[in-house]
Amino acid sequence: MDLTEGTFEEKNARAKKMMLGFGIVSLIMSFAGWTSAFIVSSNREDWLSDFQLPNAFIISTVVIVLSSICMMLSKRALKKDDRKQTSIWLLATFALGIVFIVNQIIGFNEIIDAGYNFTGPTSNVTMSYIYIIAMVHILHVIAGLICLLVVIYNHFKQKYTSSKMLGFELAATFWHFIDVLWVYLFLFLYFFR
Repeated sequence: MDLTEGTFEEKNARAKKMMLGFGIVSLIMSFAGWTSAFIVSSNREDWLSDFQLPNAFIISTVVIVLSSICMMLSKRALKKDDRKQTSIWLLATFALGIVFIVNQIIGFNEIIDAGYNFTGPTSNVTMSYIYIIAMVHILHVIAGLICLLVVIYNHFKQKYTSSKMLGFELAATFWHFIDVLWVYLFLFLYFFR
């Protein structure tokens, strides 16, 4: 199919999906760069190989997976034009996103309590990488929460239906991406020392 074919709405939808795709690819490249730098830096003499990720990061992982499930259930409900179930699952997704961030903050407090700061005399290159990787991810979760707020607002304004859900789909794709990204980052940081 020629990308220039179709109605204005179809071309607009393709363009927005393509822009989101480019954004996701650039984020993948950024996080691949940071995790590659983590691997290369692990050869340093001052590298911590016996650190433990905070338990709050494990809880965060479970929470973010649950949030993706809620988002899928919300989309399924919207496809059936079930506004009530869509609302419930959208709000649950948003609430779990907040719980994720709270657990991340708790995790960083555990790291600080263990004596590792981002910078300064009590900093360590290993923990600095973990700070950077997790903090940049948190910023993207915040962006995802803002997208969810827009979707929730538009949903309550009845802008989405089973046949008109582009904004909803874009937000869902981004939300699932940041969820999968965190699972990758968690597993990487948990297993790679």
